[in-house]
Amino acid sequence: MLHNTFWYYCDLKLKASYFLSIILLLFGGSEMWGKAKSSFEYQRFTESCMGTEFTILIDHPDQELGRNTATQAFEEAHRLNQILSDYLSDSELSRLSSNSGSSDFYPISKDLFRVLTASQRLARETGGAFDITVGPFSRLWRIARFRKALPSKPKLLNAQRRVGYEKLILDARKKRAQLVEYAMVLDLGGIAKGYAADQMLSVIKDFGIKRCLIDAGGDLVIGEPPLGKKGWSVDVGGKSHHQLPKLLLSNCSVSTSGDIEQFLEVDGTVYSHIIDPRTAIGISSRSQVTVIAKNGMTSDSLASACLVLGFDASLGVLKAYGVDAAFFIKHENGSDIMMEYKKNP
Repeated sequence: MLHNTFWYYCDLKLKASYFLSIILLLFGGSEMWGKAKSSFEYQRFTESCMGTEFTILIDHPDQELGRNTATQAFEEAHRLNQILSDYLSDSELSRLSSNSGSSDFYPISKDLFRVLTASQRLARETGGAFDITVGPFSRLWRIARFRKALPSKPKLLNAQRRVGYEKLILDARKKRAQLVEYAMVLDLGGIAKGYAADQMLSVIKDFGIKRCLIDAGGDLVIGEPPLGKKGWSVDVGGKSHHQLPKLLLSNCSVSTSGDIEQFLEVDGTVYSHIIDPRTAIGISSRSQVTVIAKNGMTSDSLASACLVLGFDASLGVLKAYGVDAAFFIKHENGSDIMMEYKKNP
C-alpha cells in the first residue's frame, strides 16, 4: 500500500551489479536500528545470497523468535538460489539450459515453473522487451564492457539464433519445460530476487511475524508497518532527483532498474548494460525506473521490462499488472527528466 501522507525524497539505485542503499528513517544512526514505542528494538539480519546482500528487518517483541524466523527465511533464499541461479552450474536452471536443443521436455520444480510462467506472460505482454532467454546476449555484452568494444556482428547473429521467448515451451499440466534451440541460456536476473523475497516473506508470516521488511539486493518486499507507524519510510540510495517522492509503504514491493551510471560508450554512442532482447543491443537511453507493485516478482520484472520499453510503451503494461506507481528518470543533455505513473492519480 502506498501512503500519500508523506511526500518523499527517493534516490534510486540500479539493479544488476549496482548496490541499492536503503536507509530506513525509522532507524537512528548508521546501524539501521530504532526504537518503537515499546521496550524492544527492531532486529536486522543480513546474509549474502544470489550474488548480493539480503537484509531482513523484523519488528517483534520476541527476539529469539525473530532470529529463528530470519534463519529460516535465509534458508529459503539459499534453497531458491540453487533453483534459479544461472551462475551455479548445478542449479536447476542451469541443468535446464544444458538440456536445450533436446526434443524431450524437462521436468522442473514448482518454484521454477512459477517463475518461468510469470516470465513468459510478461514476455508476451511486452512483445519480448522482457525475455529470460537473453542469456547469450548478456554474456556477449559483459565481454564488450570489459573490452570497451561492441560485440561483433557474427557473434550477435549466432547468439540471436538462441534467443527468443517463443523458444521456451512450458507444459502446465506436467510442470515441464523445453528449450527448442541448442545452447540456449536462461537468465532470471530480472525476476529471481523479487520472487525469492516474496517467498522469504511467506516464511516469515508462517512464524506469525507480520511487521517486517526484506531487502533482496535492492528489491524490497514489505510487510505490515512497524508498531505505531503508518508504513516503512524508505530512502532509496542512488541517483537523486528533487521531484521523487518519499516512500511510506506497507504490504507492497519496490524495485528499481537502470543504467544511469553503468554503460559502454563507443564512437560517441552510449550503450547500456541492459539489453533490449528484441534487438540484441544495449539500450541507448540512460534511464532508470522504479516500480511499486503488489509483490516482488512483479515489481522486479516490471522494472526491468519498463526500462527497455520506455515510459509511453510501459503505460499499458503497468495498468494490466495493477501497478500502484512507477517513476521514470531519463538522462538527456546533461539533465534528468522525471516522469510518473500512478494507478490512482
